[in-house]
Amino acid sequence: MNFDRRITIQRATVDRNALNEAIETWETFATVWAHFADVSTAEAIRAQEVAAQLTSRFTVRSYPTTTATVTTSDRIVMEGKVYNIVGVKEKERGRYIEIDAAARVGDAQVEAGSP
Repeated sequence: MNFDRRITIQRATVDRNALNEAIETWETFATVWAHFADVSTAEAIRAQEVAAQLTSRFTVRSYPTTTATVTTSDRIVMEGKVYNIVGVKEKERGRYIEIDAAARVGDAQVEAGSP
């Protein structure tokens, strides 16, 4: 297995602005090397709009920061594209973490700078 993709795992945090309104921002939680594979694509029709969703699998070596703490509330950024985590599981007795994540293709949300 080649760990040849550099990914950033981001975690949402809530800050307050000058009006004390809650503002969600994304902060880097961990940057690690990963094995990457696309596992499926799906299309959904929403409000007469077709949006393609790409599901990918990221396999990372187990580290104290990733083993028990990566959740579906986090997201992955790879090569400028944002993937929302949909599942996390331990592989080979905790040696690896397998993360399934989905990105919408052709949507503005997939850009790393978007909330």
